[in-house]
Amino acid sequence: MSDDGEPPENISGGPDGGGLETAFEERAADTRAEAVVDRLGELYWQKTYGGQDAFECLVRTILSQNTSDKASQPAHDDLMDRYGDRVDGDLAAALANDDQPTLAETIQSAGLYNQKSATMIAIAERVVDEYGSAAEFDAFVTEKDPETVRDALLDFSGVGPKTADCVLLFSGGREGVFPVDTHVHRIYRRLGIAPSDADHEEVRTVVEDQVPAAKCGFGHTASIQFGREYCSARKPACLDDPDACPMADLCDQVGVYPETGEVVDPADAPAE
Repeated sequence: MSDDGEPPENISGGPDGGGLETAFEERAADTRAEAVVDRLGELYWQKTYGGQDAFECLVRTILSQNTSDKASQPAHDDLMDRYGDRVDGDLAAALANDDQPTLAETIQSAGLYNQKSATMIAIAERVVDEYGSAAEFDAFVTEKDPETVRDALLDFSGVGPKTADCVLLFSGGREGVFPVDTHVHRIYRRLGIAPSDADHEEVRTVVEDQVPAAKCGFGHTASIQFGREYCSARKPACLDDPDACPMADLCDQVGVYPETGEVVDPADAPAE
């Protein structure tokens, strides 16, 4: 594993994202998806996840929607500075009892702050009404059946599959959960592992089926870093030099055409 591959501030994978470094037993990969994840683990980090407070993790993931960690991290820090010690440390109760304009001002660095603040207050009110406290909500997330928890999270307005899966992974520590963000969605279709026209849920189904459960967590976080460093949306490393990408021998380059310099979404790539 790289000593410096992990960013210092990264909601998904860095130190602020929690997790314990774990060495997985070396063995031959059964699928190409597993081979990709194994190589990602060599490039970046291998971790097991779990232990984050569920409501704070939910809020943190909402803050990260449609923005970068660089923008959402200060918003999270400001939110915790203002609300973390209120109502005996119950963040859900603190947000449920506050007004939306104040919260919006607090998290403005994350962008879409009016929408995100309204979403967080509505969810906080439901958590307090339905579970009693952030602590009881955390117990629900960590102890109940994963599908039951996922369904409950998806019932919150403003919570999509990726957000729900991040809470299952980073709070519940559930193995076999591979959240699909824009990087994961792009990478596994570009690699040719998932169908080129697969939506986020279809990519999740394919990857979770082909990657061993214990490797899904670090597979998700390392895929994000790989997407940032190598497999970007517009200028992937292979565009100028096929050997510049550490996945070159495992990738179908769907939608990437080095001979013309063109890059399109895999769904828009012409059929072979």
